[in-house]
Amino acid sequence: MSNFKPIKNEKIVISIRIDRDMLTILDGLANETDISRNEMIIQCIEYALNNFKKEG
Repeated sequence: MSNFKPIKNEKIVISIRIDRDMLTILDGLANETDISRNEMIIQCIEYALNNFKKEG
């Protein structure tokens, strides 16, 4: 059995401005999936970055 080594991923506090309707959708999705708003936003950003295709 390997040793457990907990790691702390550094998170940085930022502030963003988003449309009220978008926030409502994000909050609804977060509630439906039982995760925090913050985690929902992080997962959406990760998905977008992993699936971003540059044109040209």
